Amino acid sequence: MSRQPDEQVTAANVHMPRRVIERPLRQVGKRLFMALFVLVLTVFIVYADRGGYHDNADESVDFLDSVYYATVTLSTTGYGDIVPHSDSARLANVLLVTPLRVMFLIILVGATLEVLAERTRDEWRLNRWRAALREHTVVVGFGTKGRSAILTLSATGLKKEQIVVVDPSPKVIEAANAEGYVGVVGDGTRSEVLLRAELQKARQIVIATQRDDTAVLVALTARQLNRGAKIVAAVREEENAPLLRQSGANVVITSASAAGRLLGLSVLSPSAGMVMEDLIQQGSGLDIVERPVTKSEVGKSVRETDDLVVSVLRGHRLLGYDDPAASPLQLTDRVITIVRATNGPHAHDAD
Repeated sequence: MSRQPDEQVTAANVHMPRRVIERPLRQVGKRLFMALFVLVLTVFIVYADRGGYHDNADESVDFLDSVYYATVTLSTTGYGDIVPHSDSARLANVLLVTPLRVMFLIILVGATLEVLAERTRDEWRLNRWRAALREHTVVVGFGTKGRSAILTLSATGLKKEQIVVVDPSPKVIEAANAEGYVGVVGDGTRSEVLLRAELQKARQIVIATQRDDTAVLVALTARQLNRGAKIVAAVREEENAPLLRQSGANVVITSASAAGRLLGLSVLSPSAGMVMEDLIQQGSGLDIVERPVTKSEVGKSVRETDDLVVSVLRGHRLLGYDDPAASPLQLTDRVITIVRATNGPHAHDAD
C-alpha cells in the first residue's frame, strides 16, 4: 500500500452548496441591455432639451451631439465641449442625468461587486457552518457506495446539513454540492483534508473509497484524529477486512462478497433475495433498526416483545434471538428489530 502521488492530490477546499444562478453569458447580456437602456434614456433627456445645451464647435446640438454628450457624461469622461447652459438643462442634469450616471457605473462594475459580495457571503457561510457543525457524518468517497450510504442515512432522518463529503475529484464534489451536501476536495488519507471536513467533531465516518489500500489509510488517519467516532468502511476483497479493522474501523463491509451472497440467494430463492433487498433498502417495505429496550420490555424474553427481534446487543456482545443468554431483556440492552418502514407502502397500517 502506498499513498497517491502528491501531484495527483487536489488542494483541499470546502465547497458549500450554492443556490442556482444564471449562466455567465445571460448575466452579461442582461447587464449590457440595462446599460444600453440607461444610455438611450439619457440621450432622450438631452435631445428633448437640446436648446438648453451649448456646443463650442457649432453652437447647436443635434441628435448625434446628444448621443456624444450622453456617452461622455455617463462614462464620467466629460470633455467640456458640450455644456448645459439653461436652467432646465442644468436641473435635468442634477435630477436625472447624474442618477443615471451612477446607475450606469454600478451596472458596469456590477460584476466585480457581485464577485466581492459572493466571496464575502461564502466566507460568512463557511465560518457559520464550522461553528455550528457537531456530531455530523463524514463520507469519504462519493461513488456508488458512498451515494447509497448517504441515501440510507437520509432515509433515517439525517439532514443534508449534517453530511460532509470528501472526494479528490472536483467534479464529484460539484455533483455533491448540486444535491445539497457540503464537500471537501482532497485526498482523504491526509489529515489536513479530513480536518477541513471537521472530522475531529464527527460522530460517524463512512469510508467508501474505490481502493482497499486507500480505505486502510483513511481509517488510520481518521482514527488518529477522532478516537471516539464510529467508523464504517467498505472493502472489495474479504482478505483486507482484518487489516481495516486493525486500522480503526468498527464495522467492515465486504462489498464483493455481500453482493455475491445476495446473488446466490436470489438464484436459490428469488423471493428471499427480494426480501433481503427490501431489508437493506431503508425507507421502503421492511427496515432493520437498532433501538434501546423500553421499560415495559425489561424482564421479558425476546419473543414476548411487540417487534420482531433478531439480535440483542448487550455491552459489546451481539446475541442471537435464539441465544438463551438474550432473555430476559435488560434495561441497558439494545435490540435489532425488523419493523415496517415509516415511509413504506404499508406505513399507515403500523401501530
